[in-house]
Amino acid sequence: MGDNSKDVRAKADLRFRKAERAATARDQAMNEYAAEDEKRRIKTAKLKELRLAREAEEQAAAAAVAPAPKKNPVAKTVKGAKTVKIAKALKTAKAAKK
Repeated sequence: MGDNSKDVRAKADLRFRKAERAATARDQAMNEYAAEDEKRRIKTAKLKELRLAREAEEQAAAAAVAPAPKKNPVAKTVKGAKTVKIAKALKTAKAAKK
């Protein structure tokens, strides 16, 4: 009878240690996952900050550069103006036929 109770107790101890190892492994895996998640969030925040700084710098550079003056589409001579008007009329006529 003494041997039977010792066997039962030994089996119970083995089950307990096995469950304890599983819990420890699970906790370790969750800690690793949380650490990786934290690293990912930090890296993402850093990259976002760099991107926003770069975009602000590009906008400032674009604002500093004066826009090129627009060319006047109207022809300077009467003959040139007639040529431009005829070319536009031909283009609109072709577009209307399609």
